[in-house]
Amino acid sequence: MASFAASGGSASFGVIYADPPWTYQQKGVQGAAAKEYPLMTDDELCALQVPAGKDCILYLWATSPLLESGLRVMKAWGFRYKSQAVWDKMRTGIGFWWLGQHEILMVGVRGDVKPPPSNLRRSSVIRLPRGSHSSKPDQVRDWISAWYPTERKMEMFARPYTGFWPKHEGWETWGNELPNDVAMMPNELR
Repeated sequence: MASFAASGGSASFGVIYADPPWTYQQKGVQGAAAKEYPLMTDDELCALQVPAGKDCILYLWATSPLLESGLRVMKAWGFRYKSQAVWDKMRTGIGFWWLGQHEILMVGVRGDVKPPPSNLRRSSVIRLPRGSHSSKPDQVRDWISAWYPTERKMEMFARPYTGFWPKHEGWETWGNELPNDVAMMPNELR
């Protein structure tokens, strides 16, 4: 797969929020996601040239079995790991070692990025019910918006849930399942 970059190199974001279409190695786990959207390998994800600004914060979703993949992708995209939160979905799912009930939201930075203001920080355990397949709690995006109100924000791998995609104020999107605000094209075509 070709690596991608923002067309014309004009897009530069201060916040990137990403929920990649991870490929699982375990049989049975991959099937649910593959029915919903095309998956990408770690190498394909690492090859993406994200349109991050010199100073940028990355919020990257990963599941427990893919923690190492998440760290690898974060590093390949030019970010340093800083912290994480755990989303308790409040009901168990599938799993091999444990029955999965949570996802991980990793935080990475590049350049000079400050953490959220202390009076707006949230618990590292997010307890919100799970919605439709792969959907993430809107509250998390709302918190990020409040933490970084003046930064240009992009959601990578944005997906419609329950058949529609509500436009989120202050966010631009890129994904293969809905109209994009950010044009991405293979490097060799730039």
